[in-house]
Amino acid sequence: MNAAAVTFAAVFAALYAAHVVGDHWYGQTHAQALGKGARSRQGVRHCLGHVALLAAHKVAALAAMCVVTGLRPSLIAAVLGLLVDGISHYWADRRYTLAALADRTGKGDFYRLGQPRPGHDDAPHLGTGAYAMDQSWHVGWLFVAALIIAAGAR
Repeated sequence: MNAAAVTFAAVFAALYAAHVVGDHWYGQTHAQALGKGARSRQGVRHCLGHVALLAAHKVAALAAMCVVTGLRPSLIAAVLGLLVDGISHYWADRRYTLAALADRTGKGDFYRLGQPRPGHDDAPHLGTGAYAMDQSWHVGWLFVAALIIAAGAR
């Protein structure tokens, strides 16, 4: 197996693990989780803060992967991959952007699946179409980031 293939597999695993844990446990404050979609300067700040914190955890995961495996992806490729991931994550987590894309692609009804009725708090469950589409968007871009990072493998 060549260096790029091994690097891709290890990088994707590290980024995916950091994303799943970070996006739900430690990669955002409560205020960021609630406010990052607001169409305001505060919403922008919340989303940027979340993306920065999550990126720091992804860097830590990549560093741990490098220590344990001995792999050394290119620093430039790693920065570029994490930048692409961060931009895509910010874009989706502004919420109205991903909702608009879902509407434009005919997936708006699925995006809104499971959401509470306007003015009510009557959807006491974790799973919604918006959540599923958000997470699938992020994982797809983690794949792209891992490809970018693996392209710089030595």
